[in-house]
Amino acid sequence: MQNLLGVALLTAFILTIAAASPASARDYRYCLQGKQWGYPGNCQFSTYRQCMATASGTDAYCGINPRVAFRERGFYR
Repeated sequence: MQNLLGVALLTAFILTIAAASPASARDYRYCLQGKQWGYPGNCQFSTYRQCMATASGTDAYCGINPRVAFRERGFYR
């Protein structure tokens, strides 16, 4: 009986971990864009300053991540 309970708890734990979204799935606000990056570009920057520091000295520029800009807003009652 204890083995069955242990297996059930382990299964529930594994399903909980599998359902959790990974930390890397975060949509950052700014994208490094340009000829070599394409569109939407390298979207791993939280601040405009970070993005501009990376773009410095290249022909790239920074823009707002379209996934963030056009995210659907929740319906509020």
